[in-house]
Amino acid sequence: MIKDQNTRKLLKYRWAIWSVLILAYIIVFFHRLALGVVSEQLTTTFKMSSTTFANLGSMYFYSYMVMQIPSGILADSIGARKTVSIGTVLAAIGSVMFGWSPNITIAFVSRFIVGIGVSVIFISILKVQSQWFLEREFATMAGLTAFMGNLGGVLAQAPLAFMVLYLSWRETFIYIGIVSLFVAILCYIIVRNTPSQMGLPKIEEIDKERKKVEMIETPPLFKALIQVLMNKHIWAPFFLFVGVHGAYIALTGTWGIKYLQDVYKMTSRTASNYTSVSVLGLGIGCYVIGKVSDSVKKRKIPTIVYTGIATISWAALVFINGGKPPVFMLYPIFFLIGFSCAAFVMCWSCGKETSHPSITGIATSVVNTGGFLGAAILPPILGKTFDKYVGTELDVVTIYQRAFIYCFGFAFVALILSLFVKETHCKNIYNKLQ
Repeated sequence: MIKDQNTRKLLKYRWAIWSVLILAYIIVFFHRLALGVVSEQLTTTFKMSSTTFANLGSMYFYSYMVMQIPSGILADSIGARKTVSIGTVLAAIGSVMFGWSPNITIAFVSRFIVGIGVSVIFISILKVQSQWFLEREFATMAGLTAFMGNLGGVLAQAPLAFMVLYLSWRETFIYIGIVSLFVAILCYIIVRNTPSQMGLPKIEEIDKERKKVEMIETPPLFKALIQVLMNKHIWAPFFLFVGVHGAYIALTGTWGIKYLQDVYKMTSRTASNYTSVSVLGLGIGCYVIGKVSDSVKKRKIPTIVYTGIATISWAALVFINGGKPPVFMLYPIFFLIGFSCAAFVMCWSCGKETSHPSITGIATSVVNTGGFLGAAILPPILGKTFDKYVGTELDVVTIYQRAFIYCFGFAFVALILSLFVKETHCKNIYNKLQ
């Protein structure tokens, strides 16, 4: 009787933990995509070139990328509760600093701090999910988490443009910093790393499939990191993540709104509606691929399908009508680019399921590094392309076509890599690979 009550409490309280962590993750997505909406205000305030603006946006991704493996180590050692709480406080400080930035140097530093702060949140959520949710629920929960996080991305589009119109970009980021501080406090109060910290049974006690692999001896952290890096099944998901996420961020987080303004003469608010659709597409795609994958017990086929859609969508944007598709095609194209980017949900699952069950934080953090490597390097490549051709005889449509063809290339490479993803059938197969 008591055991049944404790099990019910576990199954109920895990949603309270997950919900408050989602609030922190919404902040992650807000900062990830916000600069694209305020690009005009920032370039005017700090008198930046296209390359400098892209590098400002990439500061978030550089710090995020560098922190991925440390994030996994922190999640596996001190736990998600402290890691997320401290990280969200740092993000709050960075956001307020960004709003107060008197010059471009402080703006760069503050974006770097924001990136460090938010970098630890998602890996910590995956770690919590591995401790509070069943093995067979992992991809569904990862997809649902990404879907909810994308609400922050939606807030960083049309609603942000509206806020900036009536406040200013500086005040907006300061207010976001204050909200972040309250979320950090909530995380510390509510989150618990494992059910045992509340006197509840471990999730593996009701997850019979997990018991078979949990008996393998847990390696020390440094050895665990080396073990993950030496795992050949990690690298196809890693570089696939580079491709789909780098291309998506280049469009939605950096250059998409400017593209619509320059090529289609849209206002910032109108253009942000299209990028909002892309963000919404990603959220829906994340939930769908996670749910479908867990239902059919396949990881590889959904990955191939999604990267195929990504390649076709980017081909449409780059090659139809010389890089200027008809306006009626833009909403479907932007939606599908976002929807197909959700292939990265399978990257997390495959990284986790081919690694030791006790080091899921490190395994998923290594794979996650790939996504932010792509997001850090591709937007500046496009920025250099703009700086190279702006002012030449090339028209603006051709310039954007030459820039976005890099995104098409990244998506196509991701499609090729999807053929090399290891099928796990939604189970941890670490012991079978030894």
